[in-house]
Amino acid sequence: MVAKDDAVTGAGPRDGAPALRTIGVAVPIPDPYGAELQRLRAAFGDPLAHAIPTHVTLVPPTDVEEPALEEIDEHLRAIAATERPFPIKLRGTGTFRPVSPVVFVALADGIGGCERLQARVQSGPLAALPLAFPYHPHVTVAHHLPEEVMDRAFKELAGYEADFVVWGFSLYEHGLDGVWRPQRDFLFVPR
Repeated sequence: MVAKDDAVTGAGPRDGAPALRTIGVAVPIPDPYGAELQRLRAAFGDPLAHAIPTHVTLVPPTDVEEPALEEIDEHLRAIAATERPFPIKLRGTGTFRPVSPVVFVALADGIGGCERLQARVQSGPLAALPLAFPYHPHVTVAHHLPEEVMDRAFKELAGYEADFVVWGFSLYEHGLDGVWRPQRDFLFVPR
């Protein structure tokens, strides 16, 4: 039912097949931190800075058949209804280089909460998702940029810190214009 194919984004029906929609699930980074990190990503010259809201990924870009969206929505709603808010502390930077050209702001607290949530989200109708890399919660600030820019992002944000409480997660859809937009929020039960 669910297949990952980054090349297809919102394609229409082919030979009578249901339309594919590209979705992702993520913990949004709240403002002012989300806006600040998005501005910094843009300042580093990342062309995707304004197309991708600042987030911690739970489900990477995934193509799903349009009829599956209702089941996915129910799955996500059921998970959120049993989760509780948890803190995240962002501190310092990390990188996946040379394996993947990414510089990110690291999680100093909240890793376990994100790992638990990711494992739960990637079950049920989203269980068949193959991951290219082991799950590592992070906030991307530079991606596929020249090495000197990646080095600059890594150094300039080394002292970055932010604290916030995760209130839930969001389902995003990748538009034909290349922009990721939140479609629905899934709120946790307050403590």
